[in-house]
Amino acid sequence: MDIKSLQMFQHLANSLHFAQTAQAFHVSPSTLSRTIQRQEESLGSSLLHRDNRTVALTEAGEQFKIYVDQQLEQWQLLKLTLNQKQAELKGKLHIYCSVTAAYSHLPPLLDRFRQQHPLVEIMLTTGDASDALEQVQQQAVDFAIAARPDKLAGRFYFHHLAQIPLVVIAPTIACSVQQMLQQQVLNWSQIPIILPEHGPARSRFESWYRKKQQGKPNIYATVSGHEALVSMVALGCGVGITPEVVVDNSPVKDRVQYLPQAGVIEPFELGVCCLTQRRQQPLIKAFFDAIS
Repeated sequence: MDIKSLQMFQHLANSLHFAQTAQAFHVSPSTLSRTIQRQEESLGSSLLHRDNRTVALTEAGEQFKIYVDQQLEQWQLLKLTLNQKQAELKGKLHIYCSVTAAYSHLPPLLDRFRQQHPLVEIMLTTGDASDALEQVQQQAVDFAIAARPDKLAGRFYFHHLAQIPLVVIAPTIACSVQQMLQQQVLNWSQIPIILPEHGPARSRFESWYRKKQQGKPNIYATVSGHEALVSMVALGCGVGITPEVVVDNSPVKDRVQYLPQAGVIEPFELGVCCLTQRRQQPLIKAFFDAIS
């Protein structure tokens, strides 16, 4: 006898009306009748007197109702106790993410977690998204919002959040880069390119550029963080590959433009990552449970 079956009997014992109870539990009267029959078979006793007009509890039904009321009350008390224990979680959670992720993806996650565990203190560190897994591995933080690498080591647990498109951007201001982009056939080996120092976007660029078959790229600079990359492009220093969400949240987004003619670049997967061996620690487990 599962909890729902007990709840159905409790309701029927109070309503003494099959149609009302069936409607309350969104089941057919025949399904409700079979549920009661299974309870009677399990107990070896008839629980209800039934005829075409009335329903009444038998003596066994009265005794079973007392039992059911006690069990459901204990069930509610157990759930309340467990919920209170969850709400009383205390401590600190250390999170690492990029500045952009702190705007775009972290707020709704924290909102859900804080509703359930308001006493937990959140410690946030922002930096280059490419350093996220290293921060987790060194246990400088409890978890991070990170791009999933092509090969994720088993020591990491990864919870998917979103697919992140990558785009090629160029400056909108009048500059030498703009002049190069006006050519009918782009010579990518001459166009200055700004790259992230490392990470998934860097590997995506290398794969994308190889397909151009135009010799070595003209790398103007490598930078730490996509936010800095967008700023350098906006200043007219070159073109760059960056996640679309970084451009959308950049204060200089009106000074850059997308280059759809550059071709399709493989997106990457964004998620929340922690060490697998720490996944079941109370605070970390509570966070993943809240966002799942």
